[in-house]
Amino acid sequence: MSNHPVALPANQPDQFYRGGAAIAALRGDPAARQGPEDWVASTTTLFGQDEAGLSRLPDGRWLRDAVRADPVAWLGDAHVAAFGPDTALLVKLLDAGQRLPVHCHPSDAFAAEHLACRHGKTEAWVVVGTSGPDPLVHIGFREDVPAPVIADWVSTQDSAAMLGALNAVSVKPGDTVFVPAGVPHAIGEGVFVVELQQPTDFSVTLEWRGFLADPDAWHLGLGGATALACVDRRAKHVEDLFTRTGSRAAPSVNLLRAKADPFFRADRLHVSGALTLEPSFAVLVVLEGEGVLDSLPLRRGSTVVVPHAAGGSALTGDLVAVRCRPPLPPNHGS
Repeated sequence: MSNHPVALPANQPDQFYRGGAAIAALRGDPAARQGPEDWVASTTTLFGQDEAGLSRLPDGRWLRDAVRADPVAWLGDAHVAAFGPDTALLVKLLDAGQRLPVHCHPSDAFAAEHLACRHGKTEAWVVVGTSGPDPLVHIGFREDVPAPVIADWVSTQDSAAMLGALNAVSVKPGDTVFVPAGVPHAIGEGVFVVELQQPTDFSVTLEWRGFLADPDAWHLGLGGATALACVDRRAKHVEDLFTRTGSRAAPSVNLLRAKADPFFRADRLHVSGALTLEPSFAVLVVLEGEGVLDSLPLRRGSTVVVPHAAGGSALTGDLVAVRCRPPLPPNHGS
């Protein structure tokens, strides 16, 4: 099993917000609207859960357990040397059927100190579809914000102030947004993304009213003062966070800048004929067309996990796919 690419079915754990139509349409089953997030090749559980969120392989095993049992075959020697038997990656399809709340995620250092976890949650959004008249993402404060002001916004649940303090940017397919840990953000209604992130489910939900059933869930059980310490209160230049590649159609189009390499890597593959993929653990999401990966048939909506031991996989056909890979191990080329 760990020597060949594996097709994975939808894996849509319950969420608090609406969406899912774009995921169902991509997968070719518009009636199957099971939720706004599809966790692909997931070794991560929902916060506080034992199994919800994990991906199951066709042989019945959790992918998490299969990787732990044979990490070198799944991940390769260099990755295991750097990160252990840990994919260090979570990939999602995320279809925002409504605007998400303003929230942020802890850094590695914060997670290690307060959440007993080596990973925080830096993420990136590869925009693959939009709907509505003005699809937006809201990311990073437009100006520096003092800590007492943020605490007051959260205490009073001043949604207008929180959202208004963020940079609002229109997005279209081909845009990628890099979201460092700590940076407040909210994906707008009608934005459909392939999301790469560190493999945790840690969110500090600053805007919880109208979103979370339990008002105390916003701070991850840490208490408000501790949780707010993870917020990056500095102004952000949004163009530093965007990569726009919609007009590019090379065999492999890099979707992220080098600063993302310590967290994850992503490229868009344009195959017309044949393309050989270098050995790597990877997650493929097919956006258009059809083809074959080694002997595995692919079509629009296919989601596939590729173990490192698959070697130089041959991708043939006529298709477009997003390939997601784990962090670049230190002292190794891309």
